[in-house]
Amino acid sequence: MHNMKKFTFTASVCAALFFAACGDDGGSATRPSDYSSSSVVKSSSSVIHISSSAMLVLVDPSTVVIDFITDSRDGQSYKTVTIGSQTWMAQNLNYETANSYCYNDSTKYCEKYGRLYTWAAAMDSAGSWSTNGKGCGYNKTCTPTYPVRGVCPTGWHLPTQTEWNTLLNAFGCAGTQGTKLKSTSGWNRSCNGTDASSFSALPAGNRYYGGDYDYEGDNAYFWSSTEFNSDNAYIMLLDCSYDDASLDNDKDYGLSVRCVKD
Repeated sequence: MHNMKKFTFTASVCAALFFAACGDDGGSATRPSDYSSSSVVKSSSSVIHISSSAMLVLVDPSTVVIDFITDSRDGQSYKTVTIGSQTWMAQNLNYETANSYCYNDSTKYCEKYGRLYTWAAAMDSAGSWSTNGKGCGYNKTCTPTYPVRGVCPTGWHLPTQTEWNTLLNAFGCAGTQGTKLKSTSGWNRSCNGTDASSFSALPAGNRYYGGDYDYEGDNAYFWSSTEFNSDNAYIMLLDCSYDDASLDNDKDYGLSVRCVKD
């Protein structure tokens, strides 16, 4: 059994984010062309790159807007939620494609959680829907063109790391973002959230590249389109035990996809 690699946001990181948002750009990092600046926050385990443009724009949960879309490829409908300037799917993608899986290889979990995708599948490495993520996958360094539609429906795309940061920071920096993003039911050990965001994150778990599954009911993992290195890409993690955000994980793992509107 493998352990998911995980790096966490801490109170000290939140403090650093506040100062970065106030104009102290303490470093630089390689980013897609639409990122104008970033700050670099150092922790004991990693270097955390945060786009300063995403900081501390708090959203009143009462202003979120719920809607629905239909994926024309297979007719499946998804709830969506508009939070600030972003519109997200409020359900995990369930479009069947190569290298996507149902938890425990059971269709009942796809019905509940959507599918688990390798990063190559999430990025549409084969170029079935767009060439923006073509050729991206495990053991490869790629230069995608943003936004990356990936496996998402027309008009939607796989979120960048900065877009995930924008969502997280819309709900503050006091270690409560996860609670506000988690669904009000479905989590183990009373780890349910308040779903103040209407994002309704469910703990779909993950699939290891060897075919084993783990963490259903405990953790939710979501791909970004931002590469960390040839073997890893940035993800967003919601953990049952605490509220944090994870930074990278193996591209061969099967994780959930939430699409964001173009």
